[in-house]
Amino acid sequence: PGRLVSTGYPLRGDLGNWSREKATQRFGFSADKPVLLVTGGSKGARSINMAILKHLNELLELAHVIHISGSLDWPVVERAAAELPARLKTGYHAMPYSHEMGAALAAADLVLSRAGASTLGEYPFFGLPAVLVPYPYAWRYQKVNADYLAERNAAVILQDELLNSKLPGVLKALLSSKAKLEAMRAAMKSLAHPRAADAIASQLVELAGEQPL
Repeated sequence: PGRLVSTGYPLRGDLGNWSREKATQRFGFSADKPVLLVTGGSKGARSINMAILKHLNELLELAHVIHISGSLDWPVVERAAAELPARLKTGYHAMPYSHEMGAALAAADLVLSRAGASTLGEYPFFGLPAVLVPYPYAWRYQKVNADYLAERNAAVILQDELLNSKLPGVLKALLSSKAKLEAMRAAMKSLAHPRAADAIASQLVELAGEQPL
């Protein structure tokens, strides 16, 4: 009674199937630019989607972009992808949802996302630096999540209301600095608990053994 055990966040086993090389080949990216992953969950994050589309052309000059928009904004994102100049289209992979998140996470050098617990649980496994935009209407847990990573130099926090004005500068500063990304990658990787599921299972087995039949 009263015992607390910290195990880390349990991950799907298939996430480990993707190496960086295999993932970049999956998306057909060349090695001349870093890769930015943008994701907002199954329904998406409208403010993030709209900010990315507003600055998409200039971002594609600097990086390849994997954009998982969610279902609600997909028609707008799909139209924007179709209207890109031909020279930029190969560097932009947009989709409403991905069944291969392991590939997207393994290919990325930086991720832009909300700060939900399940999402953030995956980034340390890949050592993936993050720009986090806490959802402003979800109590305060997303801010707490984001603060935890930012305080450990694994993430940068950007407030939702500042997306349109600050996003290009924040992304460009990070994507253009290999040293900064490597430092953030190491900080994020240090937080990983790759055997969290095993630890949880072990605790459950131990607890079950303590109970009378």
